[in-house]
Amino acid sequence: MITSFGTAVAVTRATLAGLRTKTPGGPERWQRTNYAGRTVELYAGPATALGAALAAARVHRGAGAAVLAAGVCGAYDDVVGAGDPRRGFRAHLGALKHGEVTSGAAKLFGISAAGLVAGALLKERPVDKLLAGVVIAGSAHFVNLVDVRPGRAAGAVLALGAPGLLRGGPAGRLSAAATGAAAAVFPDDLGERAMIGDTGAHALGAALGCAIVAGNGRAGLLAHAAALVAATVYGDEVSEAVARPLG
Repeated sequence: MITSFGTAVAVTRATLAGLRTKTPGGPERWQRTNYAGRTVELYAGPATALGAALAAARVHRGAGAAVLAAGVCGAYDDVVGAGDPRRGFRAHLGALKHGEVTSGAAKLFGISAAGLVAGALLKERPVDKLLAGVVIAGSAHFVNLVDVRPGRAAGAVLALGAPGLLRGGPAGRLSAAATGAAAAVFPDDLGERAMIGDTGAHALGAALGCAIVAGNGRAGLLAHAAALVAATVYGDEVSEAVARPLG
């Protein structure tokens, strides 16, 4: 478990430092304006995704692939959908009904497919495979839902992943992969120096989902899947609640 946590932290911080030193496409491409009008960097997104994916892959290749795929789908939306004001799956599915395939819709289907594949690899029975896929994809979406203010997404992963660190086996090591990557970028994210974006949020969520899947049987998977589906249905309300000032 310590190895998984350390791997996630080390890879995330090393990638972050490397991107800051040698920026592909120039620094301007990696800058965004946050909710408060401050300019922040996006290096933390791919750094988090790579750190979480490599640490998860050391535990289970399927989990690592799901985390990486979620990060890639998030990166696509970060780049292609940067100017799209539509948020939430309802808006993107509504556009799809009218024949428009948005970056958000592509991300939704991509992450769902990755979750189902990883679930099939992590579980043995058909029903458990399906529930596992829902949990992994739903967790990836949930963490992105709470990424509405500095530090909220990484903080949520740290809080939700901490109990998993008490488990042994793959569940504990996957929890360590998720929390290690989150811890590596949390200070920069909270301090409004960096933004993890959809890239980092979806990757962290997928890693957390894989940890949940590894540590639960059918009853636990069903409970988590139901909660995540509810959070998705009421996504706007969840984001608004998280966006309220703390205290």
